[in-house]
Amino acid sequence: MENLLTLLGVLIVIVGFALKLDAILIVIIALIVTALTGGLGVEGMLELLGSSFVNNRGMAIFIIIMLATGTLERNGLKESAAALIQRFKKVSAGMIIDIYGVFRMIFAAFNVSFGGVAGFVRPFILPMTLGTIESRGLKINPDHEEELKGMASGMENICWFFGQVLFVGGAGALLVQSTLKDLGYEVTLGQLAAVEIPVAITALVVASVYFYLKERRLSKKYYSADNKEEM
Repeated sequence: MENLLTLLGVLIVIVGFALKLDAILIVIIALIVTALTGGLGVEGMLELLGSSFVNNRGMAIFIIIMLATGTLERNGLKESAAALIQRFKKVSAGMIIDIYGVFRMIFAAFNVSFGGVAGFVRPFILPMTLGTIESRGLKINPDHEEELKGMASGMENICWFFGQVLFVGGAGALLVQSTLKDLGYEVTLGQLAAVEIPVAITALVVASVYFYLKERRLSKKYYSADNKEEM
C-alpha cells in the first residue's frame, strides 16, 4: 500500500495537466507529496534537491542564457539585428539561414552552444531574416514568417545534431563509442569524429540547398515580383 501512495505525485501531475492548472505549482505539489509519502520528509527532500543541483549545476547555465537574452531583447536586440541586415540589399532570408548553418556547424564541432532556438535563433537570426524582407519595402506575410521560424529552427537542430558528434569527448560520441563497444567494436573517439565529418557536411549541404530553394519559392508565392526585386 505504501508503494502505491508514492504514485500520488504522478496522479497529481496527470490531473493537474489535464485541468490545465499552473505547471510549476503542479510540479511543486507533486514533489512535496512524493517526498512525504515516500518517507523522505521535508528535510530529506531539500537535501536531495540540493545535492542534485550541485551535481548537475552545469545544466543550470541555460538560466543565465535566458536572463541575458531577455535583457538584450528588452534593450532592442531584435531591432538592432533587423536594422543591421537591412543594409545589405542583396541578401535573402534563405542566405541568412544558410550562413548561420555554416557557422553553427563549425561551433557545434567545438561543443559551443549559442543558446539554441530560444536563446539565439528567435531573438537574433529570425529578425535578420525578416529584415531582408523589410529592406525591400515589403510587408511581411504572417505565413511566410511562420515558415521562416521553422526553417531557422530546423537549421539550428540539424547543425547541432550532426555537429556535436564531431566534438571528441562529447556526450553523443561517448554514447556511440560505448554502444559499439558492447557490440564488440573497439573504436576511438578520433575515429568516430573522422567518420562523422562527411556525414555532417552532407547534412549541412542538403539542408542549405533545401532551405534556400524553399525560401525562394515562398518569396515568389507571398510577394509580388512585379513591384519589388525578387528575393
